[in-house]
Amino acid sequence: MAALQAGNAVHCSQTPKSISNPSSKKSVVNASFSRSTSPATLHSNFKSHAKIESGSASFRRAIRAEAFPDAQQNGAATEKASALILIRHGESLWNSKNLFTGCVDVPLSEKGVNEAIEAGKRISEIPVDVIFTSALIRAQMTAMLAMTQHRRNKVPVILHEYSQRAKDWSRIFSQNTDEEIIPVITAWELNERMYGELQGLNKKETADKYGELQGLNKKETADKYGTEQVTLWRRSYDVPPPNGESLAMCAERAVAYFKDHVQPRLAAGENVLIAAHGNSLRAIIMYLDSLTSQEVIELELSTGIPMLYIFQGSKFLRRGSPLRNSDIGVFALTEDLAQYRTMLDTISEGRG
Repeated sequence: MAALQAGNAVHCSQTPKSISNPSSKKSVVNASFSRSTSPATLHSNFKSHAKIESGSASFRRAIRAEAFPDAQQNGAATEKASALILIRHGESLWNSKNLFTGCVDVPLSEKGVNEAIEAGKRISEIPVDVIFTSALIRAQMTAMLAMTQHRRNKVPVILHEYSQRAKDWSRIFSQNTDEEIIPVITAWELNERMYGELQGLNKKETADKYGELQGLNKKETADKYGTEQVTLWRRSYDVPPPNGESLAMCAERAVAYFKDHVQPRLAAGENVLIAAHGNSLRAIIMYLDSLTSQEVIELELSTGIPMLYIFQGSKFLRRGSPLRNSDIGVFALTEDLAQYRTMLDTISEGRG
């Protein structure tokens, strides 16, 4: 199976098999600093900025200028590298029961809650300016729980923009407070693949309506329809289950949304977190890494494990994901991200 593991930066045209593991987190970060401002100088600069009111716009401009010095060069703006974090939601209650979930709105299990928190620890030193999630609660819970672990301590706030009244009633009237939130945008286009008649319902209700198709767990479904048929529905690229979506159909909506709404944010220099689902993220990764349809159906994404990409110059560079579930922070950091971590250290010292 193709896997996204920790690795050095690679061009998006390379397949997952071409990634090699970094020798160590420390060597990568030190190499980043050796090419730019020294840690001691950064520490001194950030400490002086800590005297500015932390909620003010001037504070935000100051730390961004120090954390991302390449944004300005010789007085002219250059394309800044932006971070893109992808997280598949933690285990849901139906995942734990081995049921097909699809677009049924099921919350996280206790294990899923813990996975989301652990994911947050892994990205706690990566800047996040905006969050995109699906319209399903398990993805939203994952994003919210993950951000409780972020060292910047900003508050994720779901934007309700489906009506003018919703906008008016959720308006924030304090500028300082507004500057300390992270907007969360929900989109059905990022939902899990709709599994049609494989989606789990109460077994008695399903027996009456569908002859015991929905509501069956995955093993029961395989017994009824044959392992090969179920595998074809689950893992083929363009064969949908009865009244459901194929991966190709899911990819059409998810990638289109990513291009229209997420990529422009990255191009504008914003750092983005997407909390979504196995198939919608698989589709987006297919686009980011230029995978073939065969490669994408072999791609396995673990629940609650973040993946990091860098977007610069209209290209996506994969920086990897943690090596093992027990490893917290083994991203191959870019220079900007290494400096951002130093900024966080300085802010923490100022609070202490």
